[in-house]
Amino acid sequence: MSDNLELINEYKDQVRILKQEVAELQDAGKSKDSANKRCLQKLEHSQQDLEQANKKIKQLEEENKKLTEKKE
Repeated sequence: MSDNLELINEYKDQVRILKQEVAELQDAGKSKDSANKRCLQKLEHSQQDLEQANKKIKQLEEENKKLTEKKE
């Protein structure tokens, strides 16, 4: 009977440890998800900045072309 009780207590300890590990892994997963979300937002903002910069470059190139044509 005491062997069974020892086994039960050992299993309870193992279950407690596993639950704790699962909780830690879930927290780590949530942290990783948050980090990924922040990175994605930065990437989206960088993409928008790049698009705006490319539009400005095209606009300046067109203005430069027009000024160059006027001088000729």
